[in-house]
Amino acid sequence: MIALPDDVVRHVTVLRLQPGDSLVLFNGQGGEYGAELVEVERRSARVKIRDFRAVEVEPPYRLTLAQGIAGGDKMDWLIEKAVELGASGFVPLATVRSVVRLTGERAQRRQQHWQGVVRASCEQCGRNRLPEVMPVQDFGAWLDTLSREPAPDELRLLLSPRASISFAALPDAPPRGRVTLLIGPEGGLSADEEAAAVAQGFTALGLGPRVLRTETAGIAVLAALSARWGGW
Repeated sequence: MIALPDDVVRHVTVLRLQPGDSLVLFNGQGGEYGAELVEVERRSARVKIRDFRAVEVEPPYRLTLAQGIAGGDKMDWLIEKAVELGASGFVPLATVRSVVRLTGERAQRRQQHWQGVVRASCEQCGRNRLPEVMPVQDFGAWLDTLSREPAPDELRLLLSPRASISFAALPDAPPRGRVTLLIGPEGGLSADEEAAAVAQGFTALGLGPRVLRTETAGIAVLAALSARWGGW
């Protein structure tokens, strides 16, 4: 038997599950485990693992969302929805126009909080591989890292209302390498930041005549890519 984590115990309690009920568990590394609830106490629960099922629900591409930090609850919302739509990783970026400034312990706490949002979203939507939230990074330092660690076949995309290339220009099939999608905060990326990103291999894309909010833009692209590249 194994003991369930505290947050899963709370979930069991809310659903009023009883010994003998079945559960589906995952460890974040792929596949899922059929389990039977054996003991339920007020603050603890134990299960017996029945079997392992090599179930995969990931899209046929790996996409990292590099997101300029948004204020309020917007980051929670967009991370939650991006997990549902197949994002495989997140990089919170401090940019010139970022309203929220996170450093030191505060930045570490937010990273841990966002990782918790990822985990809860995976539980809700049935993903069994846990996307990683990277530490908060300065925009320029992050670009420097990309220049030192080139990835073959990587597709780097930047959303910009100033772009002359439309989303429709993307290939119909997913790329062989990973995809990095860069989105600015509420005020967008500055012209200098966009130019620096383009110099590191990012292609600036436009999404049409309307300017989408930062918490909408990434979700719209992820949904469109799922339909285009077979992620549904």
